[in-house]
Amino acid sequence: MEHIKVILLQRVSKLGYIGDIVNVKPGYARNYLLPKKIALRATKENLKYFEDQKEQIQQANEAAKLEAQKVADQMGQLTIALVRQASEKGQLYGSVTSRDISAAIKELGYKVSAGQVDLSAPIKTVGVYEINVNLHPEISVVVKLSVAKSEEEAKQQMTDEKDTVKSENA
Repeated sequence: MEHIKVILLQRVSKLGYIGDIVNVKPGYARNYLLPKKIALRATKENLKYFEDQKEQIQQANEAAKLEAQKVADQMGQLTIALVRQASEKGQLYGSVTSRDISAAIKELGYKVSAGQVDLSAPIKTVGVYEINVNLHPEISVVVKLSVAKSEEEAKQQMTDEKDTVKSENA
């Protein structure tokens, strides 16, 4: 399949940095990179436009990165408890998705979309999880998530987790 060349307007993990000209599949460019204004097609006109706008693009990226770093500092030790129905063995009667996690973070006053929550597969058992939240292509923060059958159980899981960490460090 043919690839097309695009100029990246922001850092994209596993692809490149601002200003890089990369080869991507047409569908990825057409459906993701171009509509979200993450990249431009690598035409002569767009190359000239990018060179003219390079300074502003980099300044805007730096400003967004600083803002994301402030939010990351505030979210540093964030812990979330989600109460769900589960079987006696701890199997959930549903699952916890990135949408559920982002909604819980929003309730605490942070602006996070489901797409920023890095969850490879839905959570299907009770327990404590460390979830990556990508606030900026270069900045992510780890949030502790406790999935339990009740508030008390969630608090107990977090207490047990802290005790486990303390004993490992001792």
